[in-house]
Amino acid sequence: MIDTYAARREALRPKLAEQGLSALIVSHAANRFYLSGFELKDAQCNESSGWLIVTADGPDWLLTDSRYEEAAKRLWDASRLHIYRMPKLADIREFLRGLPLATIGFEAAGLSFSDHAELAQTLALTPTKGLVEDLRLVKDETEIAAMRRSAALNHAVFGEVPGLLVPGRSESEIAWELEQRFRNRGASSLSFSTIVGIGPNAALPHAVPGATAVRGNDLVLVDMGCRLDNYCSDQTRTFWVGETPSDRFKRVKEQVREAQDAAVAAVRPGMAAAELYAVAHATFEKYGVAGAFTHALGHGIGLETHEPPSLGPRSELILTAGMVITIEPGLYYPDWGGIRWEYMVLVTADGAEVL
Repeated sequence: MIDTYAARREALRPKLAEQGLSALIVSHAANRFYLSGFELKDAQCNESSGWLIVTADGPDWLLTDSRYEEAAKRLWDASRLHIYRMPKLADIREFLRGLPLATIGFEAAGLSFSDHAELAQTLALTPTKGLVEDLRLVKDETEIAAMRRSAALNHAVFGEVPGLLVPGRSESEIAWELEQRFRNRGASSLSFSTIVGIGPNAALPHAVPGATAVRGNDLVLVDMGCRLDNYCSDQTRTFWVGETPSDRFKRVKEQVREAQDAAVAAVRPGMAAAELYAVAHATFEKYGVAGAFTHALGHGIGLETHEPPSLGPRSELILTAGMVITIEPGLYYPDWGGIRWEYMVLVTADGAEVL
């Protein structure tokens, strides 16, 4: 895998040269891992496991603190490892000043204002956007294989959901049961906090599971995913609890599934992401319910649950073979609930494959 990470850094170097950069400070956790294999996630948003310095012509440096020193040495050349001391930013600033770097780029979306202010005291920094994320858009065969496994585990756990939808059981209890099933089958974590919405709570696209209990003759929306072999899965289904779904449930579900089927069938390389959104939106317009479709059609997925491309109405990104996206149309009615159906889809050379 170290060769894979090195190859990814080599692919980044021409992008740095094109922008006149001697080096890039990689501070976004998933980008750091993608390029080095070191620490996929940071402990929390105001704490970093380390930074990667990728230069336009090599060599590269991994910067971290003493907590991660031994872990870093297991996958990184110790001669290109810098263990910073406190105060952290002053140490890093002086370290960078000692390197023969004329122009240093930083990830504008990944470096905090306060960290930038500290570094900029003595360094000339240039903001960059999406340099590593652009590389991550198209998955290689190893990544796709990992995502197939992650999606398969998600499917397996979804197969057990109907048995958990027992009247009297709360949203939070169901969410906890699902998390255990993922972990017991080898997932390292959830890819995001499981969403369980019962009845009107299902009208909240990112509902937080609470004390609301399953009732008979009602709908339950479940959106869940896991992280397996570092890669995320993300799928949504909406269930009916009771012997006979209501006419409204059947009608709304049919509209959502029709929009999804149309979008999946339309996927092709070279297509604008906004155009794919428009396909699903047109289905809802046909039924006069487009106002109840309140979010983008989907998003990219990989090392992170939400990553480019966004499948929104103003997205300028063009779909390319090897991208993995979600297609998740939904209709939401606050007085009743909501129905969403979500697939993970691989963009292929001639269309799409549902994972």
